[in-house]
Amino acid sequence: MSRKNRRMHNPREASQLPASVGKRWMAQDSFANFEARVGYGTDNQSSAAGYQFDFISRNRVQMEAMYRSSWIVGQAVDVVAEDMTREGVEIRGELDPKTLEKLTRAEKRLGLWQGLCDTIKWSRLYGGSVGVLLIDGQNMATPLKLDTIGRGQFKGIYAMDRWLVQPSMNDLITEFGPQLGRPRYYDIVADGLALRRQRIHHSRVIRLDGVDLPYWQRLSENLWGQSVIERLFDRLIAFDSTTTGAAQLVYKAYLRAYKVEGLRDIIATGGPALEGLVKQIEMIRRFQSNEGITLMDAKDEMVTNTYTFAGLDSVLLQFGQQLSGAMQIPLVRLFGQSPAGLNSTGESDLKTYYDRIKQEQERRLMEPVSLVYDILHRSEIGKEPDDSFNLEFTPLSQLGHVERAQVSASVTTAVTSAFDAGLISEQTALQELKQSSQVTGIFTNITDDQIEAADSELPDLSELNDPNANSGSAGRGADPAAKPEPDQVKGSGDPVRAAA
Repeated sequence: MSRKNRRMHNPREASQLPASVGKRWMAQDSFANFEARVGYGTDNQSSAAGYQFDFISRNRVQMEAMYRSSWIVGQAVDVVAEDMTREGVEIRGELDPKTLEKLTRAEKRLGLWQGLCDTIKWSRLYGGSVGVLLIDGQNMATPLKLDTIGRGQFKGIYAMDRWLVQPSMNDLITEFGPQLGRPRYYDIVADGLALRRQRIHHSRVIRLDGVDLPYWQRLSENLWGQSVIERLFDRLIAFDSTTTGAAQLVYKAYLRAYKVEGLRDIIATGGPALEGLVKQIEMIRRFQSNEGITLMDAKDEMVTNTYTFAGLDSVLLQFGQQLSGAMQIPLVRLFGQSPAGLNSTGESDLKTYYDRIKQEQERRLMEPVSLVYDILHRSEIGKEPDDSFNLEFTPLSQLGHVERAQVSASVTTAVTSAFDAGLISEQTALQELKQSSQVTGIFTNITDDQIEAADSELPDLSELNDPNANSGSAGRGADPAAKPEPDQVKGSGDPVRAAA
C-alpha cells in the first residue's frame, strides 16, 4: 500500500474528515459504490462477513468423533497416508539378490510401512505425531548413534499421536540444521499403552506434522501443526447437511392429504364423532393397497403430493467437488466415481494427484525413510550400507506385466541395434540396460563390476563397410581376414547378425 493510502487508512486521520470523504478514501484498494451499497465496506451483507479461528485441532474428542463417524473425514485422513506408503521404495545400489531379499523380508516382518502409515494418519488427524524407532537395548533418552546398532536390534516403528507425547518446550534444538527450533525431547504421558513416562531423544523419532503453521500459531499448538480437518470443517458441514437433507426428502417424496368436511368441529367435539373418524382412517389404511380401493364420504377428498428431485444431484455434486478440491484428492479417488463430462475418465486428475503424492513423499518422507533403511541394513546385514545404497519411492502409477515386457523388448532391441551398428560400446549398452531396469524390472542383476569390465571402446566403423567382416565381432578383436558364414550375409553384401 502506498504512503498516501496508509495515511488515509489511519483511523485518527479518517475520523477528522467529513463522513462522505472518509468513506470515499477508505475504499482506495477496491471498487465500491456507497450509494448502491456495492463492494466490500459499503454496509451490505458481504461486508459483514469475515474469518475467525475455529481451533478444532485442539478438541481431541471432536476429532476422534469425526474420524469414527464420518466416512469423508476417514477418507481425508486415510487416503493420502495409505497412498504415500502403498508401494514402498525401490532399493538401488550394489546389492546382491540375497541381501536385497533379506531386507525385503525384514521390512515386511517388522511392519515398517504400516508404522509409517499410522504415523502419517495421526499427524493428519491430530496435527502431529511421532514414530518411535524401536532399537532394543539402548537408552531412548540418549542421541541415536548409528554405529552402535548391532544385529537384530531394530524392532520396528511405534506410532504415537501428539496427545500421547509432551514436547520439551523449554529445551529446543539450537544446533544449525533442519531440526533447529524443534523440541529436543519428547516425554510419553502416563496414558500411553507403551513406553509410559519415558523420555525420547528427537533423533530416535520420526516427527510428522499435519498442516504446517506460521510461527505464532505453531507456538500456540506446542510447536505442532494443525489437523487437515480444520480447513475442511465448514465444507464438511455443508456437504453433510446437504446429503442428510436430501435423505430426509425421500420420506416426503410422496404425501397424501385427506380432506374431511367439518374436521375442526369433530376434533373439538370429540367423543363418538372423533372415534368414528379415527376408525374410518384406520379402515382406509387397512384396505388401501395396489389392488384395493379407498372408501370415503362423498364430500371427503383425497389429495396426493409428489416431490421432484430434479437438480438436487447437481447441488450434491458441487459440494462434493468443493470437498475434493479442499482435500486435493480427485473425485475418482475420493468418491470412486469419474468426473462428469464427455470422455472424462479421471486419468489426468489421478496423474496430478500422484504427482502431489510424489512431492509429499520427497518432502516429508525421504529423510526419515532413508534413516529407517540405514538402521534396517545395520540390524539385518550387520554393517552400514555402502555409498551406492540409495532409495527411490515406487511410482503409484505402474506398468502391468504386458506393458513392462513390451517396453523391455523395445529397449533391448534399440540397445542391441545401436551396439551392432557400432554406435555405442559394450559398456554403454550394459549401462543402458541396467538403467532401463528401473522401469521394466529386467536386467536388475547387472553389476557395476560387470559394467567396468566391459569394453568401453567403440568398434572400428571402417570394418562395418567390409563385406568380409563379421558384424557380430566387429570392433571386439575379431580376425579381419575371417570370412562370414553364408547365413550371415545378405545379397546386398551388408552384414547382419545370425539368427538366434
